[in-house]
Amino acid sequence: MKRDLAYYQKRKSFAEIGVVAGILLMALFVLLSIVTEFMEFYTILMVLGLVLIFVGTGLFQWTQRKFKQEYLKSYLSDLIEDGEFIPKKGFNRVQGLHPNDVYMSEFIERADRYYSYDYLHGVIDGIKFQSSDVHLQRLEYRTYTDSKGNRKRKRQYVTFFKGRVFHFDFNKNFDGCVLVLERYRPRSNRKYKKVELEYVDFNKKFKTFTTKEHTAFYILTPHFMESLMKVEKENPGNVGFSFIDNKLYFALHKNRSTFSLRPFRKIDERYLQSIHDEVEMIYNMVDDLKLNRNIFKED
Repeated sequence: MKRDLAYYQKRKSFAEIGVVAGILLMALFVLLSIVTEFMEFYTILMVLGLVLIFVGTGLFQWTQRKFKQEYLKSYLSDLIEDGEFIPKKGFNRVQGLHPNDVYMSEFIERADRYYSYDYLHGVIDGIKFQSSDVHLQRLEYRTYTDSKGNRKRKRQYVTFFKGRVFHFDFNKNFDGCVLVLERYRPRSNRKYKKVELEYVDFNKKFKTFTTKEHTAFYILTPHFMESLMKVEKENPGNVGFSFIDNKLYFALHKNRSTFSLRPFRKIDERYLQSIHDEVEMIYNMVDDLKLNRNIFKED
C-alpha cells in the first residue's frame, strides 16, 4: 500500500518531538540534581526522558523502514526502466553491491569491514546498472596513556567511505582504461599515466589517469567535463569515476546514507525532487557516453 507523504511525515514528526522532549527532560533532571537535594523525586524525569528517547528513536526507524518499503520502492521503479529498489533489511552486511563490484573500480580502497544496503538496479537508456549505499571501514590501532600512566593500544574501526557506488554495464568495451579521481588514487597493477586536459578548472578539481591517452580525450568531452564539475560542486571533494573494460564505476562519498530520512527535514515534494535529480544526473551521464562512439573498441 502506497500512502501519501503526509502519513510518513506525521509519524516522523511524532518521533522527533519524542526525542527532543526526552532530551529536554534529561537536561532538566541534570539541572535540578545540581541545584536541589531531592534526587529521588526528580529521578522520574530521567526515566521518562529515557523512555521518550527510546520510543522516539524506535518510531523514527520504523517510519524510515516503512517509507522505503512502501513508498520509495514504487517511486523509484516508476523513474527507472525495470527498476527495483531493495531497502536494507535484517543484519546482513552485504545487501547491495558485493565487494568485487566495488573494488574492480580500481580506485576504492579495500576495507576491513564492508557494508552495503539500499540496492537499486534497472536500465537507463538501454544500459544496465546496479547501485547501492556502501559503508567501508579500516581497522586502526591507536596508542594512548591511561590514568595510571600506562601506555595501551586501542583497536577501532574507522570509516573512510560512506556513500553511493554505481556500476554500469555497456555493450562494448572501452578502448583503454580511464580514472577520473578527486580524492582517490589508482589501486591497480595497470600502467596508468596521469594526463592534463585543456579544461584548466577541471584539472584543478580532478586527477585523470589512463592507459590510452586518446581514450581519455574521447571520454572527457567539454560537455561531459561540465557534467562532472556540476556533480563535484554539489558534492565537493568526494567524486570518483573509472571506465574499465565495458564498465563504468561511479563513487560518490556523502558521509551519509542516500535514501535514509534525515531528522527535521520534511518528507515532501522537495525531498522527492532531490531523489529525482540524482536519477536524472545518472541519465545525463549515460546519454553523454552513448553519444560518443569513439570511446569504444571496434568490433
